[in-house]
Amino acid sequence: MPAPRSARIAARSFPLDDSMFSTPNTITPAFIASRLHNNAPPRDEINPYPTGILRGAARPAAVLIPFLQHAGAWHVLYIRRSHVEGDMHSGQVAFPGGGSEPGDQSPAETALREAWEEIGLPRAQTQVLGALPRFRTISNYLVTPIVAHIPWPFAVHTSPQEVSRVFTVPLAWLADPAHREVRQRQLPDGRRIPVIYFQPYEGEIIWGATARITVTLLEMLGL
Repeated sequence: MPAPRSARIAARSFPLDDSMFSTPNTITPAFIASRLHNNAPPRDEINPYPTGILRGAARPAAVLIPFLQHAGAWHVLYIRRSHVEGDMHSGQVAFPGGGSEPGDQSPAETALREAWEEIGLPRAQTQVLGALPRFRTISNYLVTPIVAHIPWPFAVHTSPQEVSRVFTVPLAWLADPAHREVRQRQLPDGRRIPVIYFQPYEGEIIWGATARITVTLLEMLGL
């Protein structure tokens, strides 16, 4: 079967300010927080799917986008989900996170709780910097991405039922447009939608909702 056709990612416009032209090596937690606060995109929810694909009310969820410093450079932490029969996201690269529970007071609390349960990330040492626009997934979750600065290293303790691997990717690598592309992916009803795929990094492929959230973050930071 021939490989899907690919195209470069189209740029989206965000408000400019004096710090727009940042680089992966010069950003700070304060800069990230400022960008997330001052340069929010014009819409609060991103839904990349054609009308009629997602039916019914979306379930609230949150993920944590963990920023960390390693070997003198900024990295972003990802997980690979464990293989679970019947789970459409099984085995995929993702951010720590999951569905909201009744005791969660906010999306940030959901993301922090899930990160603790999935990888043992200590809440007390995690600095929440802000949030990205909510994102609708093909599994009909309405996900709030929470951006945070985390300690590194920390004692990683994974939940084997949920997480099979924890790894980090340099921010500079993620910010290089040569490392990603858009492919057309066919939905069950035959319609096709654009899906972002990153090139493999240490054997892991970031794609789909996780890739789109990553690119949205890069755009918000001016990278």
